[in-house]
Parts: sequence; structure tokens; C-alpha cells
Amino acid sequence: MILVIDVGNTNTVLGLYEDKKLLDYWRIKTDAKKTSDEYGLMIYHLFGFCDYDMKEVNYIVISSVVPTIMYTLQHMVRKFFSKEALVVGPGIKTGMNIKYENPREVGADRIVNAIAAFEQYGGPLILVDFGTATTFCAISENGDYLGGAISPGIQISMDALFQKTAKLPRVELIKPNTVICKNTINSMQAGIIFGFAGQVDYIVRRMKSELGNGNTKVVATGGFARLIASESETIDIVNNLLTLEGLRIIYDRNKEIEP
Repeated sequence: MILVIDVGNTNTVLGLYEDKKLLDYWRIKTDAKKTSDEYGLMIYHLFGFCDYDMKEVNYIVISSVVPTIMYTLQHMVRKFFSKEALVVGPGIKTGMNIKYENPREVGADRIVNAIAAFEQYGGPLILVDFGTATTFCAISENGDYLGGAISPGIQISMDALFQKTAKLPRVELIKPNTVICKNTINSMQAGIIFGFAGQVDYIVRRMKSELGNGNTKVVATGGFARLIASESETIDIVNNLLTLEGLRIIYDRNKEIEP
């Protein structure tokens, strides 16, 4: 079996594969203060609850945008799995040409998502990831990573409203029926949800214009993808498991390497 681990700023997602089949996946909070033993025991209990055996894991792939947690996770893999993890970064085969001015600046999660999206849907495509930050990535018809845009994420924006204003409360993100709302909570919900849908549509249309291809597909992923896609006029596909699939593809392209 293959264990893939996607470490984001807010959440860490783990996926367990048997060849190309996703057997199960779990989402836990990213916490740089946790020890390797705490992470190992958490995974041990997740596996046990679902009747999986950690000893059957043959390969582990990690993608992370949180450098401070990597030593802990790599030490956890050595102690609990008796293996070395393959870490997505320089020197790893991705099969994707990165057109960024400095390819090392591109977050591992953006590359992993782009690999999976191009493999599944072809190009050209625009990938929108609703994570801690909202990222927009453009991939060419030939599968080149062209670049993109980054904006504050939905949760960051909601937290800022709550923390930086004296009277606005923390609200649950539920779509209201109208934009002209009659109370503060619905007004905040409308501003966030409809505002982000408008932001996505504007940036996507600008990207499509710059790509010069009317057949460009738009793929969304991340925790709030379905919510925003329900109001967006430009999102074609929602796939919340892109990162896990991308890590599995990277395993396929690097499995001859002994980590």
C-alpha cells in the first residue's frame, strides 16, 4: 500500500492507496507543535479504526507547505513505518515543466494538484484551490505549469472580519438566499460567499483571455470548492481529492527511486 500525506497550513490530509485505488483518506489538523510520536499514534489509531495494518504500507510520499513540520513527520515515518518518505521537492520527477521565474517558489501543493488535474482532464486548464490561501494556476495544452495568482483564503477573510472589527461575530459559512440581507450574520455570509464567487469568475475570465483558448477547463479543489462552485459561472469540475491523486502519480513516476 502507498500512504500519501498532504500537509497544508490548516489541515493535513492522508490518503491510503492500493495501486491506483484510493482505499481511504483522513483529514487532521496541521500542528507543528505535535511530536513525531503524537502524529504516529494518531495515524496508528486511524488505521486501526478502519482495519488497516501499518506494516502493509510499502511507500510513503509527503507534500508540505509547512517546512517546520517536516523533520517531525520524517522522523515519525522512520519510527512507525521503518521507511524513508519521498518528499516532493527539487530533484523529484514530476513530468511537468514549470515556467515560473523561480520554480522553487511554487508551493508543492500547487504542483501536485496541477499534475493530477492535467492527468485527469488534460489541458489547457485553470485550477482553483480553496485552501488557507486561494490559488489560481494555469496549465497549458501541453501540460506546462504557466503560473497563476494567489489571494487570501475564505477562512482567513472570515477570521479577519471577526478579529479586526468590534461588533462583527464569527459566523458559520452557509449560503443565504439573498444578497440584500436583513441581519448581520446573513450579510457577512453573503459578502463572503458571493464575493468570493465573483472574485473567482473575474480572475478565471482574465486567465482565459491571457491563455487565448476558449476550451480551457476550470477545475476547483479544496474545502470550500463545492460551496463557491454552486455560485460560480466559470467552474466546470469540482474534485476535492486532487492532491492525493497527484501524490500517487508522483509515486508512480519516482517508484524506482529508493528514498
